[in-house]
Amino acid sequence: MSGLKPSRRWQPAFYPFKKEKFGPRLLARTELLVKGPVWGCRMCGNCLLQETAFICPMECPKGMRNGPCGGVTPEKNCYVDETRKCIWYAIYKRALKTGREEKLLEVLPPLDWSKVGTETWGDVFRQVRKVGALNFIKGNLSKDKSKRTETWESVFRTVRQPVWWNGDSEYHPPAYTEPVSDLEKKLKNGEFVVATEVTPPLSSAPAKLIHDIELVKPYATVINFTDSSSANPKMSGLACCKVASDLKAEPVYQIAARDTTRTGLQGAAIGACQFGIKNILCITGDSPRVGPSPTADLNFVDIDSVQMLWILRRMRDEGIYLDGRKMKYPPKYFLGAATSPFASDPVLQAIRDQKKVNAGAQFFQTNIVFEPGGIDLWLEELDKRKVLDKVYILIGVATLKSYKVARYLHDHVPGVNVPERILRRMEKAGDKESEEGVQIALEFIQAIKNKKGVNGIHLMTMGWEAVVERIVKESGLM
Repeated sequence: MSGLKPSRRWQPAFYPFKKEKFGPRLLARTELLVKGPVWGCRMCGNCLLQETAFICPMECPKGMRNGPCGGVTPEKNCYVDETRKCIWYAIYKRALKTGREEKLLEVLPPLDWSKVGTETWGDVFRQVRKVGALNFIKGNLSKDKSKRTETWESVFRTVRQPVWWNGDSEYHPPAYTEPVSDLEKKLKNGEFVVATEVTPPLSSAPAKLIHDIELVKPYATVINFTDSSSANPKMSGLACCKVASDLKAEPVYQIAARDTTRTGLQGAAIGACQFGIKNILCITGDSPRVGPSPTADLNFVDIDSVQMLWILRRMRDEGIYLDGRKMKYPPKYFLGAATSPFASDPVLQAIRDQKKVNAGAQFFQTNIVFEPGGIDLWLEELDKRKVLDKVYILIGVATLKSYKVARYLHDHVPGVNVPERILRRMEKAGDKESEEGVQIALEFIQAIKNKKGVNGIHLMTMGWEAVVERIVKESGLM
């Protein structure tokens, strides 16, 4: 547990980009001496303790600043390091216990790297001087709760929300009315849609990619192309989307935060629109730890998926870059996000998902789900938070080709838990295991397609694209 007993640090403390004067250096050293033993402070220079239940989110190996990823293990451990609990799960639990869960809805900014390694206390002291020290003390001692909140926010909101970000906890509906993509049009018309995926090739040869796109195109509204899933380098999602567009298939462009900077994200989104790509899915991405390459920096997130949504929504609806410059021709796209209904308790996951919707998510594609009844509590929590009328949900459906595939998903894919009964069915099927996998998928689709809040499915083929036609036809989704 963090707080007065911080978790062990994954990464060392940050150091400033340039040498500071003696006074700021002394203050930074003092801050580290106090906050290090108490909160495991890394001196990120962009402190969020006030908003994260006084548990430092920088204890996350990914550096996630807006909530957990979807890879939490069933034991609520971090999948990057299974010897430690997910720090965001601890933040959520403490926030609920202290009645501060609504604080977790605010879209928090990425690191301002010019401040990394420097003190935050100096920013606080300077803002207190602006407000007036006496006013700050009186306001926080007031019996009026709203007055105390107003006074506190007059100092700390300015510290945590720089003018170039200006995040909040409010829902921002799209600034346009006409659908920008066929996917958005069909969802708005109340159609139950089918999304599927085609695995990007491991080489530059496009023949198999083209073949697989043509194979699934007649049976899916959109086709996803994973962004180097499992941290395994493959043909880029942008290139695959361009091939699909040329073949008159509508793609979903997945962008993983793992390999994306705030500058690269903005450029990629503008470039995608030039290729006619109108659907963008913002995801965190699998840790480099699970990939085949020599282990990369595990503190990899420049921006997380929530921040990606915030940046892209403002580009589209407000016509501004992250730095505040106006855009002459803002891009148009339909924004999506990933979610994992079973990554956390339904109550906690609903808070995380509401935050994504507030940031800009218009549709969700979930991680693989095997228990139809298991999503009911999650959907109920979303409904309580009035999220279901603001986002379309496509449930992830796996097409299991073999027991080996099912076992691999269960043991090695973050955020996926294959129930024991499914594993037993696949194992007992013997040489008919692929047929058993089809039946499992069909049974699942029948069980969920009429659920309130479910607007479609996302078929995850894992290289078995040929099965899409049969699944769609036999489930009655044509």
